[in-house]
This record gives sequence, structure tokens and C-alpha cells, in this order.
Amino acid sequence: MLPCLNKKLFGIDCLGCGMQRSISLLFKGDFVAAFYMYPAIYPLLLLLVILGLNFFIKFKYDSLLKAGLIIISVLTIIVSYVIKMKIIFN
Repeated sequence: MLPCLNKKLFGIDCLGCGMQRSISLLFKGDFVAAFYMYPAIYPLLLLLVILGLNFFIKFKYDSLLKAGLIIISVLTIIVSYVIKMKIIFN
């Protein structure tokens, strides 16, 4: 796995810490552990699938769906990061 530069320099996890391990767990078939490692993995994967499908197939309300998935992904990343930092610093 690639090391996190933010964690090496500052000693604090970044917003993406855990994503590589989560993807690795997905490939191994451990879906629950992948979620616990990085909760935003599933909204991000769904967003990537929708983006890929939309490249080939145009469908109604695609921009609304993409915007919603982006918002859900960003909120999931931020909320899980805040919870992780609260647990670490308490």
C-alpha cells in the first residue's frame, strides 16, 4: 500500500486514509470490513458506476443523480473523518 504523506508529515489521518485498504478488502470479498475501514467506499463506487454508465447511456435526471451521489459521498467522508478524529483524540 502507498503510505499517506499527510500521516507521515503531520501524524494525522487525511480524509482518504483507509480507502486503499477498503478497496483491497472489497476485492477479497469482505464487504462489511471494507465499510468499517472506509464508510464512503460504497457511495463512491456507486458514483463511479453511474459515471461510467452515463458515458455510454444517457438517461433522464443524470445530473441530479450525479449531484446527489457527490453530496452523499462528500458528507459521508466528512462525517466519518470527524467521528474517527473524535475517537482518536478522546
